This record gives sequence, C-alpha cells and structure tokens, in this order.
Amino acid sequence: MKLDVFFSTAGLAPQEVAGRPVFVVDVLRATTVICAALYHGAKGIVPVASVDEASRMAQTLGPEDVILMGERNSEPIEGFALGNSPLEMTEPAVRGKTLIMSTTNGTRALLATQGASEVYVAAAANLALAGARARQLLHTGKDLVILCAGKEGRFGLDDAYAAGRLALEAIEGRRRRKGLNDAALVSVDLARRFKTWERPLTLSAAGRQLAKLGMGADVADAARENAYPVLPVFRDRRITTAAVA
Repeated sequence: MKLDVFFSTAGLAPQEVAGRPVFVVDVLRATTVICAALYHGAKGIVPVASVDEASRMAQTLGPEDVILMGERNSEPIEGFALGNSPLEMTEPAVRGKTLIMSTTNGTRALLATQGASEVYVAAAANLALAGARARQLLHTGKDLVILCAGKEGRFGLDDAYAAGRLALEAIEGRRRRKGLNDAALVSVDLARRFKTWERPLTLSAAGRQLAKLGMGADVADAARENAYPVLPVFRDRRITTAAVA
C-alpha cells in the first residue's frame, strides 16, 4: 500500500499518477466550489486550462444551459457569469447547468491527472465521502495519490492540511508511516497539529489573499466540514457526481 501526496503539479511526472486513483485538493477554492455546485444540482463541470479555451468550449457546447465560471489571481474573470466562490453556487444559479471552469491552480491540477485510473475531487466540504472512498481503495490494495493544487506551483498550507486530513481518513487515523511518502507524513503531522479547519485555512497565503480582497466569507465556507456531501468524479473531461453506496 502506498499513499503519496504531492504539494503541487510542479515537477509531477506522468508516471507518478499513471494507473493510480488520484484525489485532487484545492480547498481554497476550486474543489470546494465543485462540491457546492454539484450539491446544488449542477449537471456537470468541465475544467479547462485557459480563458480562451473556456470561451471556445462554451461555443462548442452551445449557450443553452452552459455557464462560464472561474477566477484569475482570486478575482472573477471579466465576461464570466460566475466567479470561484462556493457562495455563488446556489441552486437557482447552477441547477441543471453545465459549468465550464477555469481557475489559477485548481483546474491545472485536475488536468494534470491524465492517465490516472480514477480521479476524485476532495475538500473539507466532502471529507467524509472522499475519505470513505480513499479508505475503500486502500483496502482493495490500490496505491493512492493526493494531488494538491498549491499556489502557483508552490506549497500551500491550506491544501497540505486538507491532504493530511484526507490521508488520516484513508488510514483510519492510525499512526503509521510505512507506505507514506515524505509529503504525506508532513501533511498528516499538520492535520494532527490543527484540530479544526479554520486556522490553517486563514493562516495560509491563499486565505490571507482572499481576506484582503474581501472574500473572507469564502474561507469560512470552505472550512465547513461536510457542508456539501457529494463525491465528484472527473472522467471523460467532465466532473459529475459519483454514485455512493
């Protein structure tokens, strides 16, 4: 059994995810937003790398029931209907819609999972469900990857903490080191140090940037454990809700 954490996509080699289940984490805010959107009835979410690609995708899919959403440097993208706030993902705004999403870090991480056997989205918002699936996969002998979006290719305290919380769920809180890479060990230690989500999220560079921009409510929402209990799965270029036993 192996459980590897990567703190960003920088230097991530294709063979490190090839054939392995991957959980992508961008708690501030992309993976929280994805959980919120699906929980409130979005049909699906299509992550893309750039603003131009998002616009082209919208034209390909047709304007009906398609919404552009995302951010650059934490701020909404001009011309997009929605930003990257979980508080925007209300039922009237997203139910029955296909969302085309482009963000600074989160969508890049999702697109870096090519070749994985299966890809799930994880955050505080769906920790119990994501943790249960990770635990189930470990029990069947799978080697897991938790991929943090990080911040512009660098370590992010918020995502590292989220990775640690997910890893602890996967290993059922046991004090084990065998099979965990160094980043996983660091993440688990972080998770044991901070007992609640609020402090590591607000202390992180991403959290402080959002607070400075007047988006502190997004940080508070992202810290609500199991607020949006869905298990998003990314396959065939689209994120939808996975069936949960």
